[in-house]
Amino acid sequence: MSEPQKPVKFRAETMWCFHNKPNEMSGKFQVDLCNLSQNAVDAIKSLGLEVRKRDDKPEKGFFITAKSNNPIKVFDAKGEDLSDVAIGNGSKVVVVLSSYDWSWKNKKGRSASLKKMVVEELQSYDGG
Repeated sequence: MSEPQKPVKFRAETMWCFHNKPNEMSGKFQVDLCNLSQNAVDAIKSLGLEVRKRDDKPEKGFFITAKSNNPIKVFDAKGEDLSDVAIGNGSKVVVVLSSYDWSWKNKKGRSASLKKMVVEELQSYDGG
């Protein structure tokens, strides 16, 4: 595996934002960063990360899932902490993303590391 590249900054829309509680399926804090522009896709690929697009989920466009063992810190444009706010699908965000290499048992890989997430347009989530 090569050395991680300089972090990249891009805009995205959120889906399934579990920034303040673990996702029940993965057991991790995570967010899907969706509807990525071609520039964002190219920047993410420059980190050695895979960008996905699912034919059965056209509303996501190109996307990447960022996961963490720790809560994801989220802020608004004024720098206010949004840790206790439920962030709904379609919220518009600016993120700073990097990558890291890992190995566990006989497996190796590279994963996304979400350094910063700023919500520009919040879509509220009411649990529905």
